[in-house]
Amino acid sequence: LVLGLSLALAPIAGAIAVDETLDMWVWLLSLGVMFWVAGFDLLYSLQDMEFDKEEGLFSIPSQYGSKCTLFISRVFHALTVLFWLLFAISSLSGFFVYVAVFISAVTLFWEHMIVIKDFKKIDRAFFTLNGYLGIVFFVLVVIDKM
Repeated sequence: LVLGLSLALAPIAGAIAVDETLDMWVWLLSLGVMFWVAGFDLLYSLQDMEFDKEEGLFSIPSQYGSKCTLFISRVFHALTVLFWLLFAISSLSGFFVYVAVFISAVTLFWEHMIVIKDFKKIDRAFFTLNGYLGIVFFVLVVIDKM
């Protein structure tokens, strides 16, 4: 959540720089970013579960196991989609932002399917899918605002 919060500050900072205000849509977008990052960071941390246990680190996977970590990640990603949908509504966005939210939901679902089947494919889910998700979401929001 700390990493997610750090990245969630970007939309807030951008809105302050451009508009000098913080409308509700900015908070909703930022909350979506926070839970998106926290959700995929949990998936990525599954790779370190055994190391964290051996070293006495208090990561979520080492303390609660892989099933609980996967569940928390799914909850965080469901919250991501919810907050991004609320962002689309509150910002009076058009069709393309709703498409971005839909694509995000499908991509996050797909990401979880990959990880559940094989933890060794976490890199594919983590780097590849999240990279595409961020780019597609951004491009569709820009197209919508044009």
